[in-house]
Order: sequence, then structure tokens, then C-alpha cells
Amino acid sequence: MTLFDSPAFEGHEGVHAFSDERTGLKTIIAVHSTARGPAAGGCRMWPYASAELALEDALRLSRAMSYKNAMADLELGGGKAVIIGDSRTQKTPALFEAFGRAVQDVGGKYWTAEDVGVSPADLMHARRHTKYVAGLEGHPAASGDPSPVTAEGIFRGIQLCVRRAMNRELDGVTVAIQGVGHVGAYLADKLHAAGAKLVIADVNEEAVQEVAARTGAKVVSPGAIFDVAADVFAPCALGGAVNADTLDRISARIIAGGANNQLADPEVGRTLFQRGMLYAPDYVINGGGIINVAGEIRALDRGEAFDPAWVEAKLARLMQTLEEVLDRSRQESRPTHEVANEIARARIAGAAEKKAAA
Repeated sequence: MTLFDSPAFEGHEGVHAFSDERTGLKTIIAVHSTARGPAAGGCRMWPYASAELALEDALRLSRAMSYKNAMADLELGGGKAVIIGDSRTQKTPALFEAFGRAVQDVGGKYWTAEDVGVSPADLMHARRHTKYVAGLEGHPAASGDPSPVTAEGIFRGIQLCVRRAMNRELDGVTVAIQGVGHVGAYLADKLHAAGAKLVIADVNEEAVQEVAARTGAKVVSPGAIFDVAADVFAPCALGGAVNADTLDRISARIIAGGANNQLADPEVGRTLFQRGMLYAPDYVINGGGIINVAGEIRALDRGEAFDPAWVEAKLARLMQTLEEVLDRSRQESRPTHEVANEIARARIAGAAEKKAAA
């Protein structure tokens, strides 16, 4: 299969591959759409088994960012970067400086931020060679780590879904969280404070024990999290968690979490709907982080200080959009992911038409 034949390509404006022999950098920067503004999306570092898998992930994530930014009503398009490598053993300042040069070479069409395996501290090195880095600290426009805002949006989304599907508040509701990295850990804290009962799993034993110690969460092995008797399943690790193999093992009435591309394929989403399970589309519920990043980009463009009130207004609007998706799904008897895709595509197409006419 060639690049243009890939189902994930779907109209990408550009796909850029960069390598740097001295630092070992191998990165792919995918720009799906700039119809609404410059593409924005995080940088993920992962030990992909092949360059083909890295490309597929970059394409899927980039497209999802276009949809996410459109649903968050941001003046940003969608893009994503992936670095092929083990973040635990292969990170160096020089590697991220080389990544910064790669971002600069894309010519301002892509803004990067942190994602799985990459921290704001890593991106400080990239910032030495490009201004197109957000989610940092130490300057008036800085928004800092976007993870807490991502978790806040997911928390509000879970709260909304529980009210819709169970007609109750979070107190006493059991939530199974797959992955307690940056976002999952913040989400666990928020759910615990609201009285939810937690079951958690992560490949990082140290992280899972730290979260369990402060929240009282029950810990299970990563493979067992799908079998937990829970009201809510919250995927907060890598994509594809809900697939043909795991679908029959998930007993939760609600699937709502922070991972990108949670559904392995559209058919899984249709099956969830047919079974009466409520799925909060991932790129809607997890849009808090990119809203926070967008606040920094906005401040940098205007030469102003970061405005938390602007971020809060956008986050509140995002929850209204999630409600719109859930309402239309019920009214039209259609899966939530299909409704969300339709709304996102319409917003992107409308922006493209305006851009072409300008």
C-alpha cells in the first residue's frame, strides 16, 4: 500500500519525513489540514516496530487533530509529529534540537506540543530552533503542561455521560482507567475527589502505584483492565483500545477517556451503539489540552499574556458541543462517532470554502 492509498491519508495537505544521523532523529510530521489555521498537534515518541506503523499513526493522529480542533472551535488545523524511538532510553537534548529544526523547516504550517513520551522540558530544546512550539513555561504567553486541562475536559465529559446514561452523579460510580500517565493520573485525582471508585492499570508500575497510593484505586494488570466490572471505561493510553478482541470484555455502559483513536475501526463504534453503550468521541472529550495550547498560540500571535478565562470559555463551549453530539445521536439513532465526524468535516469544509474564496 502506498502513502496515497492509505485510508488514513484522507486528504492530507503534506507529510514530511526528517532524519538526522548525528542525533538519531527519525520523525514524521503530518499536516492534515490548514483550512481553519496553522496545523497544531503534539509530538509523540514511540518505539514503532516499523516506519510504516509510524506513518500510519502520524496520519491517523493528524486527521484526528483536524477534527479535534474543529470541534473545539479553534482557529487551527490538524497536524501531528511522531519520533521513532524509545523515550525511556533514546532521548537527548540534541535529538530534540534536531526535531526543532525539522518543525522550522515545515515553514510555520505546524505548531508542536507534548504528547506520549514527550515532555515540555524536551520541547524546550526544540524551541531553540523554532518558535512553533507551545505548551511551555517561562514566558508571559506560556500555557504550561496541557495535561491538567485535558484531564479537566475528560472529567467534565465523563460527568456529563454518567448523568445522561445513569441519571446520577459520580459519587460511587466505578471507573476503570487504562493508563495513568500525565492525563490519566490527573483524571484519577479528579474522579477520586468526586467520589468515584477507581480501578487502574498501566505498564509503568511506579506510576500506577503512585496513583493508587493517593486515590485508593484498585490496581490490575494492563491486560485485565478490560475485564473489570465498571460503569465507565476510560482509555487513556494508546489508540485502538476498543477493538474486536476487547469489545466483548468491556462491560461498562460508558466509554469515555483521553486516548486518541480509541476505536480500532468504525464498525466497533457501530457495535457499541447497537449494544446501548454510550461512547464519548475521543477527539471531542479530550480537546482540553489543545484548547490550552491554542491559548498560548493566540497569546504569542497577539503579543499578550496567556488568558485562562479564554481557555475556560472554550472548554465550556466544548462540553456544549459534546452535548450536541449526544443529542443528535439519540434523535437520529446514529452512533456518536458518526455524528461527531459529520460535524467536524462540515466545519472544516466550511472553513476551506471561505479560505478559497478569500
